[in-house]
Amino acid sequence: YWAVQSRLARVLILTAASAVFYAVWDYRFLALLGGVVGVAYAAQLYLFNASSEHQRRNAVVISVTLLLGLLGVFKYFNFFTESFITLAQSMGIGVSQPTVSIILPVGVSFYIFQSIGFIVDVKRGDFDKPKSLLDVAFFIMFFPQLVAGPIVRAHDFFPQIKRHHRLRDVPFKGVVLLFLGGFFKKAIIADNIGPLYADPVFADPLAYDNLAILFGVIAYAIQIYCDFSGYSDMAIATSRAFGYQLPINFMAPYFASSITAFWRRWHISLSHWLRDYLYISLGGNRGGEIATYRNLMLTMILGGLWHGASWNFIFWGYLHGASLAIERLFGYDKFVRRNALLGAMGVVITFTLTCIFWVFFRSSNFDLSIFMIGSMFGLLEAGTASFSMLAWGLFAALAALHFIVYKARLGQYVVRLPAPVFYAVCGIALALMLPFIPVDAQPFIYFQF
Repeated sequence: YWAVQSRLARVLILTAASAVFYAVWDYRFLALLGGVVGVAYAAQLYLFNASSEHQRRNAVVISVTLLLGLLGVFKYFNFFTESFITLAQSMGIGVSQPTVSIILPVGVSFYIFQSIGFIVDVKRGDFDKPKSLLDVAFFIMFFPQLVAGPIVRAHDFFPQIKRHHRLRDVPFKGVVLLFLGGFFKKAIIADNIGPLYADPVFADPLAYDNLAILFGVIAYAIQIYCDFSGYSDMAIATSRAFGYQLPINFMAPYFASSITAFWRRWHISLSHWLRDYLYISLGGNRGGEIATYRNLMLTMILGGLWHGASWNFIFWGYLHGASLAIERLFGYDKFVRRNALLGAMGVVITFTLTCIFWVFFRSSNFDLSIFMIGSMFGLLEAGTASFSMLAWGLFAALAALHFIVYKARLGQYVVRLPAPVFYAVCGIALALMLPFIPVDAQPFIYFQF
């Protein structure tokens, strides 16, 4: 990539590499990815050539409906089929299970949302001329963020495509440190803590005592954060190595003092996308308080549905939407930011609520979710299996490490080390990580979304 100087050649190299990257999973779904690119490219051409606002509006409606239709077929066909069968059987109507089961393409939610954002941005007049087919394909297919984000905004990315990138402008020490940090989160923390603590508890919560269930739920909160933020860190670092800047996706969300603040720090690119393309499109806060709460609830419920085709995901979105609405009603977010003590209490309350909500996100059984939450607070008793009390020390150590890295901005001191010392430290750190990486590869959690 850096050996060639032509902008066109570099874009071609990265676009081809992105196609190969996606084809490694299943080459047949390149046709789907190409179809999404084609819809986005054709829509923007029509928008630039349309002679009236009515035509432009229709172009957006048709193209977005087509993209959401593709998403619906691949992501929600099984969900709606199973829900219909369950409803029919509950009414005494005999309906057999269909033999067709749709495979969920990796990353389909991410690149379809990114394509919709591009079409809407064109409609809003963010660009003065159409983008080439190659540039549109590169924007949608760019491999670091193709399968799990961060979701990139068109008006942020296209100017970077036109820019002449120089190797000397790449902060390689920062790139290496960010990538190793993400690798540590994913391969060392998430891939160990999930199979050891979270997965067994969620697989059979009735076998564990109350403290173990609480431990398993906190373990999952740590697992999903380290898994997804680790991917985001590695994606941002990889992209930066080619001269492209992706948006930050996480800012220590478990230190948030309210659910409102949590969504400013968790999956930031999705939060901004839902705000700008869904919440505002529904009317935002322009129609009065009742309409605002309605739009807030709809946005979060649809955000839950985006995460997966399950009633549990919808309920997870509902819980977050209700929390945001309640906090807005009482001004809770501003209240807990008034002083340090209130803020600390808010962090504990928010983390507790977030863990409760994660139970519905992770569990596929609603009744077991209720049981687990009751057990967490000592209201229900189940099995006797437990974890060593020493394991709680692991949580304390991880929390302390997270606090030091985030609050003390440890990374800015490490990158200031002389290059030979810096790379020696990174090499030693990597060598120390290797023995703790599980032999069995653990897939990224957000690949299923």
